[in-house]
Amino acid sequence: MKLAKARRAVGLGFAHAGLIVMSAFSLFPVLWVVSMALNPHSTAQPTSLEILPRHVSLAAFAAVIAHPTEVDGLTFGRLLANSLLVSGGTALLSVLLGATAAFAFSRFKFRGRKAGLMTFMLLQLFPSVCSLAPLFVLLSALHLRTTLVGLAIAYAAGTLPFAIWNLKGYFDTVSAELEEAALIDGCSYFTAFWRIILPLSAPAVAVTTLFGFMAGWTEIILAWTFLENPKTFTLSMALYGMVGQYGTTKPWSDFAAMAILLSLPVVIVMLILQRYIVAGLTAGGVKG
Repeated sequence: MKLAKARRAVGLGFAHAGLIVMSAFSLFPVLWVVSMALNPHSTAQPTSLEILPRHVSLAAFAAVIAHPTEVDGLTFGRLLANSLLVSGGTALLSVLLGATAAFAFSRFKFRGRKAGLMTFMLLQLFPSVCSLAPLFVLLSALHLRTTLVGLAIAYAAGTLPFAIWNLKGYFDTVSAELEEAALIDGCSYFTAFWRIILPLSAPAVAVTTLFGFMAGWTEIILAWTFLENPKTFTLSMALYGMVGQYGTTKPWSDFAAMAILLSLPVVIVMLILQRYIVAGLTAGGVKG
């Protein structure tokens, strides 16, 4: 008995040691970027592995907020507003269009239902850059290609397959008797969906919202291809604009500070939706 307990304790010790090592590997890049952002310009080195900077300064954050790009008149506030508009629009379109389509696939039986679901599954296998050419043509025909609204539509087109599958899987777990009772009480299908099914599916909606927001916040390939006016540029485009052929066009501390500022809104959104995320990912994994 004592030998078994000793073996179990040794096994737990190795498991905890392994988890600590993996956590260190995961946290080190984040701490390294923070350390580089807090270093003054004169001492910041991209190859240094120092976690604790010898000199701490917030000058890099002040510099990128005051002058985020080399374009005159393009302020940090404008870049942030553009990013929030694109990301918020992407998340909103993903939830609205994805939820209505997912509800139809979950509750109604119609010809082509399985083929449609398999098509959405296959679309998830292709990167968004594969749809660049057709989106370019379609948005140009609609005169939306160079606008933030058109960019949000393009991003939402890429997030819809995941949104439909994730929400459809969650809707399958919600009892159909609830909406049947609502229909008996005089509600329409839309009212039952809006007031009963959708509130009960808050975890899956939260995950879909986060995924759509992140897709619109970090993507740069479509943005650089579609947008032409610098006043419509986003924060991710400004960060990418700092990258030169052999390094960055600004000090590495400025680059690290900009990367941290770019990640903060995503962290804030994730913390707001944190209590729904775990339940949404597990329940949304049910397929039918």
